[in-house]
Amino acid sequence: MKKILFIVNPLSGGKDKKTIIQTINASVDGSRFAHSVVCTEYAGHATELARQADADIVVAVGGDGTVSEVAQGLIGTEKALGILPCGSGDGLALHLGISRNPRKALATLQDGVCQTMDCGEVDGRPFFCTTGVGLDAQVAWEFATAGKRGLWTYISLAWKIWQHFKPETYTLEIDGQTYRFPAVFVTVGNANQWGNQARITSLASVQDGLLEVTVVLPFHTWEIPVLATKLLDGRAHTSRRTRMFRGQKVVIHREKEGPAHYDGDPCRKGTEIHVNIVPSALHVMVPENRKI
Repeated sequence: MKKILFIVNPLSGGKDKKTIIQTINASVDGSRFAHSVVCTEYAGHATELARQADADIVVAVGGDGTVSEVAQGLIGTEKALGILPCGSGDGLALHLGISRNPRKALATLQDGVCQTMDCGEVDGRPFFCTTGVGLDAQVAWEFATAGKRGLWTYISLAWKIWQHFKPETYTLEIDGQTYRFPAVFVTVGNANQWGNQARITSLASVQDGLLEVTVVLPFHTWEIPVLATKLLDGRAHTSRRTRMFRGQKVVIHREKEGPAHYDGDPCRKGTEIHVNIVPSALHVMVPENRKI
């Protein structure tokens, strides 16, 4: 009988975790799986719990931040990452084809397949979805202290910051090749999106041993609807305002230190940021026949 440990972040996404825990307890097939549930108590706790877990599948119950913490504790082990998404963006879960419906996500955990996936590292720290600098990093920085979560809070903050935003010039080194662009933001993706199906690194795969780099060039406010549409239907790479690259090692040089993000969590970084890929870093449960 396989063991499943559910690690619940009681704060992520502003959603009622008591109901989700009830759904877990009612939906896990006790004839096939022995399961237990534990709640995190502080930042980094999920990584500790995942690392120490005596389980075949360790499930992150929360958003991308929770997923990132749990996954960090599983790198290099035989334990599989599971995701029961209930965050604001749920970027990695959506890339992997995992439903935001708890019962469907639980079905994936029990009846899906285990595959290996890559992870990225930004200055030595693991990330699993995206990392980047520019407008989105500034939005992530303010979103973290907004007091209210959700997509509309994110959009309203982005619009507010855009009103006075000035693009920066970046120099990128990608596998030894150098490029220089003025840009609204630079995103490096292991997976294909920020979250909520906004597929900024639209051609990314978590199994190809490569990072996908999207540079968004300066654009006019009136172009936002077209850019947003391309993001949401997976055609960001077709926009005349984007430049796309792939590589194993990326160095971002910028004019001044400031906000950056990894998996949606904001941080401050200097003028040089190193990003690299770690192939087949961990195991993950995904729907059967899902190409990731």
